[in-house]
Amino acid sequence: MNNINPDDQARIDAIEKALLARWPENRIAPTLERISALVDMLGSPQLTYPTIHIGGTNGKTTTSRMVDSLLFEMGLRTGRFTSPHLESYLERICINGQPIDAKEMIFSFNDISPYLDLMDTKFDNPISFFEAITALAFAAFAEHPIDVGVIEVGMGGQWDATNVVDADVSVIMPIGLDHMEYLGNTIAEIATTKAGIIKEQGFVVLAQQEPEAAVELLRRAAEVGADVAREGLEYSIDSRAIAVGGQLISITGLRGHYDDIFLPLHGKHQASNAAAALIAVEAFFGEQDLDIDAVRAGFANVTSPGRCEIIHRDPTIILDAAHNPHGAKAIAETIQSEFTFDDVTGIVALMADKDALGILQALEPIMNQIIVTTNSAARSMAVGDLEALATQIFGADRVFAQPTLTDAIDKAIKDSVRPLSEESLAILITGSVVTVGEARTAVRKKYAKSSIEEGK
Repeated sequence: MNNINPDDQARIDAIEKALLARWPENRIAPTLERISALVDMLGSPQLTYPTIHIGGTNGKTTTSRMVDSLLFEMGLRTGRFTSPHLESYLERICINGQPIDAKEMIFSFNDISPYLDLMDTKFDNPISFFEAITALAFAAFAEHPIDVGVIEVGMGGQWDATNVVDADVSVIMPIGLDHMEYLGNTIAEIATTKAGIIKEQGFVVLAQQEPEAAVELLRRAAEVGADVAREGLEYSIDSRAIAVGGQLISITGLRGHYDDIFLPLHGKHQASNAAAALIAVEAFFGEQDLDIDAVRAGFANVTSPGRCEIIHRDPTIILDAAHNPHGAKAIAETIQSEFTFDDVTGIVALMADKDALGILQALEPIMNQIIVTTNSAARSMAVGDLEALATQIFGADRVFAQPTLTDAIDKAIKDSVRPLSEESLAILITGSVVTVGEARTAVRKKYAKSSIEEGK
């Protein structure tokens, strides 16, 4: 994160407070009416640059980061909008791969703020937090200006606030059961909503999908005359080998074969994300061949904070933002196949509206013991409720409870002092983006403090 002077930091904090005073991110009134009126009033900034629009259930943020890195290595000025954030809301709006500068954020907010207040008076429901920050990103990108926008869908697709873009390329990552209170109770219903980002005569990249999701996505593509590239058919991952610090992959794309790609991320699902990102960039450039050196550099420079991210050694502490069973299965598979830990302590804090049972069942095979706790979000599941569920799955002797995430981290680190080598023991912190963001900050502070104390 950029160093911010105290005056600017105070203003950035005030902007965040103003945004958070609006409808929260998890409160949705499914319609494009408000955001459409708002961006119209702002002069439709989202239409002043081409966009790649990325939806689905899992892998959206990482794939967005990959697309951004590839485009930047190819010489384009990029704007990336993702959600939610880990530690600072400035992370959501990135220009050329870096969180927006504080002064640019202040300028853009001052520019659109009067319009937010005006729009609040025109509709029954006010402009929400997510609608406001989406419009803020669009305006900041237009002001910069950028060559291409990489826009991640917030929730769903058809009525998501980001769907006022006219995307050159749409990408739909694997669809699973999530946000069912808004999107539907079946994969097919959820896919129908997410298919709403596929544009008339556009191009859509489809990562591997459940059959019932694929049917709905292909139906939408046919209805609007969109070209389709499907993983395993029009493009494929040809090989994947575990490498130090990540993996080495080869991909067959629309216009050729790309080999010897080092991806500094772990897991088969990350190879799938990389393939979808590469095909999206191929489609964006059309008939122009991609420079293999730029492709390799783009992937080599990818980071994905909070996604199987190792943030400390001795003990090894891994963060993963899995918040549904699909994501939990992915991190479990990665831990099993790509690491050789003898003992894994899990720290889990979930949101109360998530499939806690499904998440815990996916994590149980890789965790020797689990510490259940809570994060700071109002939606966080109560420790007692999570402990009861975990006990059903893990058994009482493997379940421990701590009142706060910091307490859980302290306990896990203290209990990790045992006659095991650094490589054989790990602490996996997971369950929510909020959990991972708070853990990232807590671990950094803890070890910074330890370093200072050791130097006394």
